[in-house]
Amino acid sequence: MSHIFVPVVDSHQRPLMPTTPSRARRWIRGGKATHFWKGGIYCVRLNVEPSARETQPIAVGIDPGSSKEGFAVVSASHTYLNMQVDARTGVKEAEAKSTQMRRTRRTRKTPCRQPRQNRRQSKKHLPPSTRARWQWKLRLAAFLCQLVPVSAFVVEDIKARTRKGRQLRWNRSFSPIEMGKLWFYNSLHKLAPVTIKRGWETKSLRDALALKKTGSKMAEVWEAHAVDAWVLAFSVVGGSIVPDNKRLICITSLLWHRRQLHYFQPGKGGKRAPYGGTLSLGVKRGTLVRHPRWGKAIVGGTRNGRLTLHHPETNKRLTRSARVSDCLTIKLIRWRTRLAPLYAPQQKEASVSSPCLEG
Repeated sequence: MSHIFVPVVDSHQRPLMPTTPSRARRWIRGGKATHFWKGGIYCVRLNVEPSARETQPIAVGIDPGSSKEGFAVVSASHTYLNMQVDARTGVKEAEAKSTQMRRTRRTRKTPCRQPRQNRRQSKKHLPPSTRARWQWKLRLAAFLCQLVPVSAFVVEDIKARTRKGRQLRWNRSFSPIEMGKLWFYNSLHKLAPVTIKRGWETKSLRDALALKKTGSKMAEVWEAHAVDAWVLAFSVVGGSIVPDNKRLICITSLLWHRRQLHYFQPGKGGKRAPYGGTLSLGVKRGTLVRHPRWGKAIVGGTRNGRLTLHHPETNKRLTRSARVSDCLTIKLIRWRTRLAPLYAPQQKEASVSSPCLEG
């Protein structure tokens, strides 16, 4: 029987070895620990001096992807955490819209900023979409270092495929990818030692362990992306060839629309209402609140002096007419976290032989 392990920190927020849910419950009942949530993950903080501070080598496997990415926190004894993360996308399109609106404002009688130096002349410049994609991975890696004592990172290297001839438009994307991953590797080295594995090495390790990978890349199952992340971490720490924990935590970053002077299209009467920003009636967008009717919800935009609330797991809009006075602030969050079901509906029959997991 496998279960999700509970991260443990001491009274100074320094990470210790994770523990089992049953032991964490005993600590809380006895007053030895206090539970709290960090990034959507249940954790405990010790109120007493820990009996031991020795830690085992823990590796974090990272499987980058274009739409979905896999993270696995593994030691020789247990698999502590499996995560499937939605990649950061949409920045390139947002920057294109921003450029378009800035250029159209130049033909109108609208205040605008002074021209700045052309930053694209720098050879070390990272495009906004590339920086956002790799910075999102770095944020999650730093977040995991706050939960568990990470001793190593193992990353699957990606290669930008180039073409021969004068296909400059295709080969132009080679440099941002290479610069982005090198920036990520250098930044990751500041947290823990980094090991790089090629794609064919990951496949060879996966085949040697007789682990299967599903062809459905968008499925929220362990066999989609977390399996490669687990294999990468296993290559460093070793241990049992069968993972004892396949529960999957899905993470999606919250998206903020940058403040714009107005909508792209004018409304009635030719007026353009303001759009975007990070505050809604004085409340930071992305704040987790408790509403007397809708329960826990995330603060979104505003409409007619009322707040818009969204479901914390599915991001489905719950209401557009919530009063600020009715919302009790819990904490500010930066991504949505949800626990994937034990088995995907389309793979129930194919996964009958898998071990039963505790919720």
